Amino acid sequence: MIKKILNAKLHRVKVTGTACDYEGSITIGEDALRESGIKPFESVLVANTNNGIRFETYVMKGKSGEIIINGAAARLATVGDKLIILSFVWIDDKDYYDHAPVAVLFDDDNRIKKVLKIKL
Repeated sequence: MIKKILNAKLHRVKVTGTACDYEGSITIGEDALRESGIKPFESVLVANTNNGIRFETYVMKGKSGEIIINGAAARLATVGDKLIILSFVWIDDKDYYDHAPVAVLFDDDNRIKKVLKIKL
């Protein structure tokens, strides 16, 4: 059996900008992408901890520290909102216990505080 499980999480990053007229996506700083393993154009689920709204979009690479909500989703967040950005992977049951999702924790200035491998 194949299941969808967490692959990476950016925990409590702060929105640094919004751009309603952009074509769509979320711009994430290259440092966060590197540490989490999330790739440009990958699909992510975004949870806004300020208003409870969740939305799915794709990733664009930005400058370190940037978190910019683009396109229609820009109406779902404001600068300063804290987000949890989740990446998932489809994995076979036989590989489940070998998988270790990554959690990247941030401070209030979008600097990486800690990177955790979550082992089952």
